Amino acid sequence: MTADTSILQTPFHLGDLSLPNRLVMAPLTRNRAVRETLAPSDLVVEYYRQRASAGLIITEATQISQQGQGYILTPGIYSSEQVEGWSKVTAAVHKAGGRIYLQLWHVGRVSHVSLQRDGAAPVAPSAIPANTKTFIDSGFASVSPPRALQSEEIPGIVHDYFVAAENAKRAGFDGVEIHGANGYLIDQFLRDGSNHRTDAYGGSVENRVRFAVEVAEAVSRVWEPSRVGFRISPVSPSNDMRDSDPAAVFNYLVKCLNALHLGYVHCNEGPAADGSPFDFAALRKNFSRAWIANFGYVRETGAQAITDGRADLIAFGKLFIANPDLPRRFAEGAALNTPDQATFYGGSAKGYTDYPALG
Repeated sequence: MTADTSILQTPFHLGDLSLPNRLVMAPLTRNRAVRETLAPSDLVVEYYRQRASAGLIITEATQISQQGQGYILTPGIYSSEQVEGWSKVTAAVHKAGGRIYLQLWHVGRVSHVSLQRDGAAPVAPSAIPANTKTFIDSGFASVSPPRALQSEEIPGIVHDYFVAAENAKRAGFDGVEIHGANGYLIDQFLRDGSNHRTDAYGGSVENRVRFAVEVAEAVSRVWEPSRVGFRISPVSPSNDMRDSDPAAVFNYLVKCLNALHLGYVHCNEGPAADGSPFDFAALRKNFSRAWIANFGYVRETGAQAITDGRADLIAFGKLFIANPDLPRRFAEGAALNTPDQATFYGGSAKGYTDYPALG
């Protein structure tokens, strides 16, 4: 039996935050920050304002420090100019009736020396280069070889997350999401393909999960845990990631996040490179609060996932890029705009704030 798609329009309580529908705008890197400050521009303010009818907006990934940057023109949350820029975004979204979380990001080894202070090497759990590309001023380029973090450096990065969470609160966000997915720093610690450490942060599953838990604990000292989410991608090969036993790692991680009483887990269900199956439904059973599912969902499949109890909320990415009024279009069964992939990363209003809404 096909699920009733109207379930996507039903309200949901994310902790003490009331959402008018089950549609989440997924975090989407768009590379349109102000070059000099890496603060959101007025164009970014308009982009998010247009999409305020989402049940929840999760911003593009936002670096917690200069060291955390991996691509040109991505915004930060570590300077006063950046906090001021994001304050304009949250004010506009709230005025339009929306709710918005900031995604906290450190790219780890997915960076380039041209983006690092004094041309330093990017950092990672281990000095293992990723076979992937980044986007710099000259275009797409191979990422730079990383250096392994010293044990004594790790508390400083955890503190950077803490400060970034404080800055997000100052900027007026409704909550924050910790980016633990897609091959960035936290994910690099989690998986044994990128973490060959022999100290307290490597080896066993418990050790590899330690950094993620410390970050979640630090952020939860700033925000009520119910206003903190955590994004994972258990088997996605994005940015050259792999693990010998992802079920063991991610079931343990999700149990730890549940014990911290976080508000939600946001799961990217992107498949393994070799097509190996992964039991996302079993993973979801380890978490007692909200579960956001993401990866290729459309109206019908999103409704089915909620009906089946596999998710409480569905995150849509490209559909929100091209359809600022996506909840209304889903509700009315209206035609959808087609996203222009050539304008996804960088540029101006074209392919960013010029997609038409209904009416």
